[in-house]
Amino acid sequence: MTAELVRGQNHPLPHTRLEIRVSAGHPVVAAATLGDDQGRVPGAEAVAHPGAAALPGVEVPRQAAVRHRLAVDLEAVRDTVHRVFVLLALPVGADGPVRFGASAAPVVTVTAPDGTGIADYTITGLDRESAVVALELYRRQGAWKVRAVGQGYEGGLAALLADQGLTRPAELAGTILEAVAQGLSRSVAAPPPRVPDADRIRQPAPAAGGGPVDYTHPSRRPAAPEAAPPPPRDPAPATAPAPVAGDASGWSMDERLYNQVWGMFEDLARTTAAYRSACQFAESRLDQELDRVLSDPRSRIGGAGDAARAAAKARHDELTARAQEALDRDLAQLTAESEVVEPALPAAYARWDSPVWQGYRVPMEAPMAVRLGDLHLPERTGLRIPFLARLPLARGLWVDSGRGHSEAAALLDGAELRRLALDAAVAHAVRLLAVHPVDRFRVQIIDAAGAGATAFAPLVESGVLQAPPAAGAAGVSAVLNGLTERVDLLQMALGGGASDDLPPGLDTAQQLLIVHDFPHGFDDRAVTQLRYLADEGPAVGTHLLMVADRADAAAYGPVLDPLWRSLTRLTPVADDHLADPWVGHAWTYEPPVFPAGSGVLRQVLAQVADARRQWGQDRL
Repeated sequence: MTAELVRGQNHPLPHTRLEIRVSAGHPVVAAATLGDDQGRVPGAEAVAHPGAAALPGVEVPRQAAVRHRLAVDLEAVRDTVHRVFVLLALPVGADGPVRFGASAAPVVTVTAPDGTGIADYTITGLDRESAVVALELYRRQGAWKVRAVGQGYEGGLAALLADQGLTRPAELAGTILEAVAQGLSRSVAAPPPRVPDADRIRQPAPAAGGGPVDYTHPSRRPAAPEAAPPPPRDPAPATAPAPVAGDASGWSMDERLYNQVWGMFEDLARTTAAYRSACQFAESRLDQELDRVLSDPRSRIGGAGDAARAAAKARHDELTARAQEALDRDLAQLTAESEVVEPALPAAYARWDSPVWQGYRVPMEAPMAVRLGDLHLPERTGLRIPFLARLPLARGLWVDSGRGHSEAAALLDGAELRRLALDAAVAHAVRLLAVHPVDRFRVQIIDAAGAGATAFAPLVESGVLQAPPAAGAAGVSAVLNGLTERVDLLQMALGGGASDDLPPGLDTAQQLLIVHDFPHGFDDRAVTQLRYLADEGPAVGTHLLMVADRADAAAYGPVLDPLWRSLTRLTPVADDHLADPWVGHAWTYEPPVFPAGSGVLRQVLAQVADARRQWGQDRL
């Protein structure tokens, strides 16, 4: 049973390998310091923080987030370490409060590696503090214990580090917070700054020679210096600025729209995290208050007990109502923005039912990104955020034709699920063909058993393929040999700076290999080549699009695990298998679908084929 700690209370640790979970109302920075038997931290080398996340026995997250998991192995810390302090701080310049007292109290939980709870501590009583020592793990007579500390610092992280004996604490605090700011762009392209309409200025043209665009993410909405209490419910809220498509920084409209879409994605992630955290806090507080009522024999029965329970329930309902009100306000604003942004998206970012395809022409330049589908959260399933992937693709794609854990997939038979997977793969391939210049992208297909002939027919009949789909073991071998040799040549040429020495007939356009019905037709050598292409191909413009059920390749055992991990898994039906890099929400992914009865598929392929024929004639 998890022990509920109060400030100053300690508890024995039955394990030396631990996980420390943090939940807060707003994104926080998590760090750890390693101290001696007096609690003094010798220097910056004994501080694990987002810029230096791992020390012997301790690893902390690299970003600010609403939820964190810290890994601790007390047997692996140095012998001189007698205390491990877990620190929390509010990031500077982030979209959130500047003091802990303005949001829900952080909750810190110590668990065993399997998730079994050991101790739980809600850090109450914070007000103007912006940094806090949450927990202390300390060694006493050869055994380790945990103590709930909850010591806050109005002077922020610098004051906390100074109190632990570190020299130049302000400089170290600045390094930590700067690492947090930079870390927001590591997992996905970070969205750009947003400003209110009244303060918006036109983006200046880049100076000669160009310069970096600032992709850091400050507040996307106006906010007071400190978080204020929620407004009363009766008066109508102030009208938010009207959303504008392309309201983001960038050197082109495509870039501004790309950054705006990812800003919407992050906003939805954060506002939903704040709502869920507030509801969890309300439930936790209700449970604690009811436990106190039940623990007092005088209030278990009678009017006093009923009144205490009713008051606790009323406070719970008030907190959840305020959280719902804030969520509804933010979702309404994001919905309005989505309704403006979606119709303005170019073909590379647009849905297949967008009017932009009616005037489609093959582009002269490749876009920044391509749409792979839509994402949404259960709090507002109608609010769909485009799932954009940067180009060129850094990883291959895997359309999973297996059942997985999706409820939608469980309702379909295997044949229908495979058909939908193949249709989704064709939609991705057509999109990639459509958004690249005519001479810069090629598609090849391996369909060893010929089972995908119907789905591939539009690609074959339009003439956009380099060659007919490869069938049988010989066809599989020929295609893989050619692509493997191509990757080898390009790697050697680029690595040796000898691009001009490539064979004259080598096509340097990007290549997409669609593999259907894997592992049918693949022997051990072909599987090895496929893994090689998945690992090494993207760096030289060779990409995989697998259409496969992982269970079909189970006979290979764990040898194929690296292959699946190297690919971005997509599903042919709605499934909540994708996670964001900020708070780890499970996002429901919806694949791209051609509208029923629409001719957009053949129309786009006809345009690509005509452009290729014209390009071929111009070269003669």
